[in-house]
Amino acid sequence: MASKPGPLSRWPWQDLGNYKYALVAPWAVRSTYKFVTSGSGERDLLAFAVLPVLLLRLLYSQLWITVSRHQTGRSRHRIVDKSLDFDQVDRERSWDDQILLTALLFYVVPAAVPAAQSVPWWNSKGLVVAALLHAGPVEFLYYWLHRALHHHFLYARYHSHHHASIVTEPITSVIHPFAEEVVYFTLFAIPLLTMVGTGTASVIVANGYLIYIDFMNYLGHCNFELVPKLLFDVFPPLKYLVYTPSFHSLHHTQFRTNYSLFMPLYDHLYGTADKSSDDLYQRALQCREEAPDVVHLTHLTTPASLLRLRLGFASLAAAPAPLASRRTSLLSATARPLTALVAALLGRTTAFRSEANRLHKLNLETWVVPTYTSQYQSKQGLYAVGRLVEKAVADAEASGARVLTLGLLNQANELNKNGELYVIRKPDLRTKIVDGTSLAAAAVLHMIPRGTADVLLLGDAGGKMAAVLASALCEREIQVQTVDKDLYESLKQELRPETHEHLLLLSGWSHCSSKVWLVGDKLTGEEQRRAQAGVHFVPYSQFPPDGVRGDCVYHSTPALVVPDAFENLHACENWLPRRVMSAWRAAGIVHALQGWDDHECGARVTGVDKAWRAALAHGFRPYDRHDAK
Repeated sequence: MASKPGPLSRWPWQDLGNYKYALVAPWAVRSTYKFVTSGSGERDLLAFAVLPVLLLRLLYSQLWITVSRHQTGRSRHRIVDKSLDFDQVDRERSWDDQILLTALLFYVVPAAVPAAQSVPWWNSKGLVVAALLHAGPVEFLYYWLHRALHHHFLYARYHSHHHASIVTEPITSVIHPFAEEVVYFTLFAIPLLTMVGTGTASVIVANGYLIYIDFMNYLGHCNFELVPKLLFDVFPPLKYLVYTPSFHSLHHTQFRTNYSLFMPLYDHLYGTADKSSDDLYQRALQCREEAPDVVHLTHLTTPASLLRLRLGFASLAAAPAPLASRRTSLLSATARPLTALVAALLGRTTAFRSEANRLHKLNLETWVVPTYTSQYQSKQGLYAVGRLVEKAVADAEASGARVLTLGLLNQANELNKNGELYVIRKPDLRTKIVDGTSLAAAAVLHMIPRGTADVLLLGDAGGKMAAVLASALCEREIQVQTVDKDLYESLKQELRPETHEHLLLLSGWSHCSSKVWLVGDKLTGEEQRRAQAGVHFVPYSQFPPDGVRGDCVYHSTPALVVPDAFENLHACENWLPRRVMSAWRAAGIVHALQGWDDHECGARVTGVDKAWRAALAHGFRPYDRHDAK
């Protein structure tokens, strides 16, 4: 909200959440019924078009969000190079309010104004009327209204809410208190009501005017320059008729310049055009992509997970893990066709950039291999995935990345032996492959309750993570128990002989009394039911277990809280909460910050204590869901 919220700042349906769309339902039913039952000359075309236009505008707005985030993530033509945060995402999550308000008004006005009930699909005269009235009264009145909103009285009560976003996104353009938005709608109603009053209104022009306003609003707030210089070279006066993203971005950074709606003409007439507008426009056009220092290569888990990416639904991507999971389950049925289509298109290419962050002088990027978890579970799928991951490793090296971390199943032993395959195939690989085992193991050790004398280790034989964990525990003289003979024999080969006394093979589940279970990603419900009440399940896997015991404690997958200096983080990593990062991803960042020149993949290990001390020294902090509660 604004710093001192004024009257009518809250939207009427603010407490309804997504149920606010129920307000449209009776009007949509009414207009559809009348359209179907009326004769061809009596149909209210304007009201009938409201629902499809509403859906179109929602989809169109989301497309702008995705394109803008993709483009600013690449840093190409980016204008304001500052950080977005979760506060801004929360503040802008109700960007669809103005679309809903427009829909309700387009239902109510035709119902109250008989002349609006008989408008045709098209009338060319209305297009002329709308264009002239927008360029004249609307732009002129908006300019002076906007200047008035920057008076300290109105600014503190209303407009400061919009200007809380220094780094704008397309949807920032429509984030206003309710009263302010109503005033804007009154201005935009001038061409619409004039067309109705003069008999020149049409469905296409009226709704086209709304789409035009959306387009220009989103253009001005997208934070990357996309208006080609050629347009101004061919027709120089265009600079007074159409603004650019860089022109309006100066209004959000300087506050007292560039007040115009879409036409800079009025800023030039009244002396408020920022003198640096042209220079910023040129610099933004020449801006080139930044080379990443660290690349984290992850993958999709399910079709619905595409929606949780930074490029997907902004509020969904920014939701803490439990909330995101519930929302995704509700949306998965409707989202499946969209995600299947997008994923099919992406699957024919290679990994795509999803996120770009910065920590001190490091440029950090997250790339997503467009594959699902299920594809890693078959030989045919594994082969296709392998080709995509290997291509991504080559692309990371070509981009100049110093470190590449492999997230989720991209480091599976069956796929690439924890990344070692790429070093074997290219011994002179300049990009260091980091599987993050050392830091992940350190994070697991931190979650084990103090005073623990023994743990039960469950997992597959031959796993690197299990071996490193067992070694670290035995070195600390904590007994490692297991009920799997193959796992026991595998660990025995990995441990130093003098630590074998701390490794114990149990003869059966009945002999297990440990209160701490270290579990891999194949923990079954049957195994969980064998545990005593109060057992701590501490996962050392990439994926969290599906908990079935209400009387036991479930800890987080290995993760750390990011440093306060970590910039541009406004999306959650899978099931982890805000500003929490998987230990495997953090390991690559620490590796680059330390300037270590070795790979950590295959049998190579950085060192559990060494990785933990380095992570803490750089501002990472321990995280455990159990402690967070």
